[in-house]
Parts: sequence; C-alpha cells; structure tokens
Amino acid sequence: MNKVGIYYAYWTHEWDVDFHPFIDKVAELGFDVLEVNAGTVGTMSADERKSLKSHADDKGLALSYCIGLPHAYDIASADEAVRAKGIAYLQQMAAAIGEIGGGNMGGIIYSCWPATMPKNETDKRPYVERSVNSMQKAIKAAEDNHVFFNMEVVNRFEQFIMNTCDEAIAYVDAVDSPNAKIMLDTFHLNIEEDFVGEAIIKAGDRLGHFHIGENNRMPPGYGHIPWTEIGAALRQINYQGYVVMEPFMMPGGQVGSDIKVFRDLSIGLNLDEEAQKALLFTRGFLK
Repeated sequence: MNKVGIYYAYWTHEWDVDFHPFIDKVAELGFDVLEVNAGTVGTMSADERKSLKSHADDKGLALSYCIGLPHAYDIASADEAVRAKGIAYLQQMAAAIGEIGGGNMGGIIYSCWPATMPKNETDKRPYVERSVNSMQKAIKAAEDNHVFFNMEVVNRFEQFIMNTCDEAIAYVDAVDSPNAKIMLDTFHLNIEEDFVGEAIIKAGDRLGHFHIGENNRMPPGYGHIPWTEIGAALRQINYQGYVVMEPFMMPGGQVGSDIKVFRDLSIGLNLDEEAQKALLFTRGFLK
C-alpha cells in the first residue's frame, strides 16, 4: 500500500518553522511521511539538514518537499534575470535535498504562486515556453541529486500555466527528463477536471506525487471528493508513490493568508485527532 503522509503546515500559521516537533507528532499519529517546505530545507545548514533527516529516520518517517516559488524566482517570467534566479533556486533546493538522500519535491515550481494572467493578456504559450526552457536547465540538478521535480496542477484562482492534467502531460513531455513528473491534488482536480478518476488514469506513470484534501480543504472525509473513484484510479495505474494530505483549517498568519482561509474550520475539533481519523479513512480507500 502507498505510504501516507501529511503536510506540516496543517498545524502552523507560518511557512518557515522548526520541523522537528512535527516529525515526533506525525510519527506518533501513525503516518509514514512528513512533507515539509523545500525552501526552508534549501536554506538550512548542512548540519541542520542532516539532523532533520536523522530525526525522521529514527522515527521511521520518509520526508517529501513542497514549495510554490515566490515571484522573485518565477522561471516563467519575461525578465531573464528573474528566470535565472529561479533556476538557481531550484538547483539549490535540489542539491540540498540530494544531500539527505533525494526524493520528491513538488508544487508550483514551474512559475510562481499565487499568480494570475497579466491584464489584457490571453495567450499563456510564451509563459509555458519560458518555463519549459528554464526547467530543462534546472532539472539537471534534480537528475544529479536523485530528486524528482513534480509539477503540481492547480486551479485557475492560484495559477494560470497548468490547470489540467492534459497541460501537465504536455509540459513534462516537453521537459523530457525522467525526473520531471506530475503532481495531482484532489482539491484542484475537483475544480478543474471533468472526471477526477480519468485525470489520474491519464497521468499514468507520469504521476510522481499525489496530494489529497477535500473540496473545502478539510481533511479527507469531510466533503464530497469521490474517494472510491480516486482509490480505484490509483490502483488502475499501479501508483506506488506517496499520498500526502494537505488540509488547511486555520485562518491567520502567512499560511492562512496565502491559502485564503477566511473562516476557522477547526472550531470544536482536535487537529491531531482529525489527522488520525483522516489517516484511517485514507488507508481505507487506498486498499
């Protein structure tokens, strides 16, 4: 069965935090994977990274990494200097993750987040082309460091370059690297795809990482996402990768602001208990 994980920011108001307490918490709750901020890992010292990996190993946890590139590092930008900074940033994170064994790094790593199409523009092809050209340069660092770059398909309200699985397939095929994969997320699939299961099946062996969460960003089990269909689709393509939940329930701080959490979904709930319930629910539909 797939290893099941959770994103650390379920419990935080800020992106840049100490991950060690979450290693202990997530292991105690019974998860297999903790997903952390790739940007934070990229700026840690070598000793700090080694300590993080050692702690995770001691607790029997795998690590995965996620980021939405800040605008200053947009590899699809019309500004060549910004693209160059973005390529270097991706290379830096790949090298850092490589130091501690490599693995999966995903998110909006093909442009910046959040972003919308500039006013009076309707053609996103130049952005896609610049992004692919930049990614072809950055991906070499992923190949050298045993890191997979997973391009996350997100909804139209958060980014404009990659909103469907079809667009992601075209993108990773253009990058043409064994380390360029697709990352799908049930929250975004629910908004953009006609049929969620079909999108997963289309991704096939290009699917490198899978995020789960409800239509309302609650943990799995609190909304109308078609979990039975999703489990069947993952089995059909023999998906062996991580399944990582990414719920966001608390307003406040940079996390609440960026994710647009305007009402407190955690009132009356214990976050740890809800995570554990969602873990059992997830293992159920993955069987």
